[in-house]
Amino acid sequence: MVKGTPSKGKFGRETTHIRCRRCGRRAYNVKKRRCAACGFGASAKMYKHSWKTRKVNRVRKL
Repeated sequence: MVKGTPSKGKFGRETTHIRCRRCGRRAYNVKKRRCAACGFGASAKMYKHSWKTRKVNRVRKL
């Protein structure tokens, strides 16, 4: 009957986000099959806003 700190430590073990194929950011949700950054998997259009853009560190595909 433990409801405190030991049970809270069980969160965060399972991988939720992996690297996205389209935008390259680590924002693709494995369970939802959708990228939180660009919307890959949900829509064909790129999901972007002016307040959301930032520099992305990723490996470039030439």
